[in-house]
Amino acid sequence: MTSTTDTTTAVVFHELGGPEVLRVEDVELRAPGPGEVRFRVEAIGLNRAEALFRSGTYYYPATLPGSRLGYEAAGVVEAVGEGVDGFAPGDPVMAAANFDFGVHGVYAERVVLPAESVVHRPAGVDAVTSAAVWLTYSTAYGGLLETGGLGPGDHVLITGASSGVGTAALQIANRAGAVPIATTRTDAKRQRLLDLGAAHVITTDGADLVEEVRAITGGRGAELAFDAIGGPAFRTLGDALVAGGTMVLYGWLDPRPVELSRNWPLTVHTYANGALMRTETGRRRAAGFIGSGLRDGSLAPVIAETFDGLGRMVDAHRLMESNTHTGKIVVRV
Repeated sequence: MTSTTDTTTAVVFHELGGPEVLRVEDVELRAPGPGEVRFRVEAIGLNRAEALFRSGTYYYPATLPGSRLGYEAAGVVEAVGEGVDGFAPGDPVMAAANFDFGVHGVYAERVVLPAESVVHRPAGVDAVTSAAVWLTYSTAYGGLLETGGLGPGDHVLITGASSGVGTAALQIANRAGAVPIATTRTDAKRQRLLDLGAAHVITTDGADLVEEVRAITGGRGAELAFDAIGGPAFRTLGDALVAGGTMVLYGWLDPRPVELSRNWPLTVHTYANGALMRTETGRRRAAGFIGSGLRDGSLAPVIAETFDGLGRMVDAHRLMESNTHTGKIVVRV
């Protein structure tokens, strides 16, 4: 009888903590069941959520010991389960980042995912680029356009602008005809953000955000804020918007309670990318937007550094936590 299980090398952790808790181990890999796809991973894109999850500060907890990790990967289909008709062995694919990564984490050489958690890679796009594309660009697309309603001529405040999602948001805002205003804590990344498409850069450690935005917009205020941080600073972002503006909170890097502005009225949305990507329509629309942008060159992922091998994952996480990089960190498998 042929065994339905195999093993693969994966990154796991058995306790909460810093990058040093990550371990490379052999874990069980089963054959794909009904509605599932197994693929060989070629490259992995890192995301801030994974550092939060590993340290115990993400919005859902890890199941220990032996938690998996990782939302975003590019690879090639090895096998499909019963009832899967959208994928076939040999197809280049990406993980759609709409799953519990404590269970399905893609920091591994091979993974099994539900078919609805897999999307086709854009034609002609290599694995490293693909690993840097899906989650960041689909988050920025869903938050800015689907949820935020960003339109031509709108001014949009983008916090965490040097992150993978932030750099994607700069490009998507420009593609939509909007005016991206990037925020950064110090002057160190100012010129880099301008080079990446920011129309304006505000250094929050040395400037009054509201005054700067009013000066940029002729006293009116920005139409949209796209925020990865939350906390008390969320109130200041609201103060910098036009009355009737929109705020989209997609991350909680500041664990303190979110404070709201008294600049009424404002529309406040919380955005979870997984909710949009769990729908076939959401995946189709995001894939269409991202694919067309990659083809015409208006979207081009910014890759900060590439590491080789799962054994470098600790180093990759240390770089991510240093906040010295701009763009995505990728690990080749």
